[in-house]
Amino acid sequence: MDAHGIAHKFGDHVDTDVIIPARYLATQDEQELAAHCMEDIDADFRKKSKDGDIMVAGANFGCGSSREHAPIAIKASGVSCVIAANFARIFYRNAINIGLPILECPDASAGIDDGDEVTVDYDTGVITNVTKGQTYQAEPFPAFIKDMIQKGGLMASLKGTEE
Repeated sequence: MDAHGIAHKFGDHVDTDVIIPARYLATQDEQELAAHCMEDIDADFRKKSKDGDIMVAGANFGCGSSREHAPIAIKASGVSCVIAANFARIFYRNAINIGLPILECPDASAGIDDGDEVTVDYDTGVITNVTKGQTYQAEPFPAFIKDMIQKGGLMASLKGTEE
C-alpha cells in the first residue's frame, strides 16, 4: 500500500467548503462530488489531476464543517493521499473513516511544490519528492488504521470486506 503521483499543492486553511462547495452537497453520488472537487480554488483541478496523484497542503487542511463529503470528493477524484502540515481534527477522522490516506508532515508540506513527482511509503512514513531528490519523515499509520484504510474505511473494516 503505497502512493505515487504528481503533487497538487494548496495553501493553509483550505476548508471543506472549498474542497466541495456547499451547492453540491445535495448529492451522495461520489463521482458527482469528485467532478466538483476543489473547483472553487482551482477550476482545472479535475482536468489536470490523474488517478494516484497526491494532494499537498499547508496548515489546518479540512477546517470548517464536519461533512464527510469533503474527503469522499477527494478520494473519488482519484487522489491517493493527502499530505499536509496538519489537518483539522474532524477532517482527519472523516478521512480515515472513509479510507483516504492522509499524512501530517510539515517538512513535506513546505518542500513539495505543485507538479513535483512524489512517492509515499505507508509502512515507513517516508515521503519522497522524486523531482527534488528529497525525503521527509511522517509518522507511519498504526497497524489498525492501515488495515482500516486498506479495507476501504471504517464501515468496510467492521464488515470485514474490502470496498
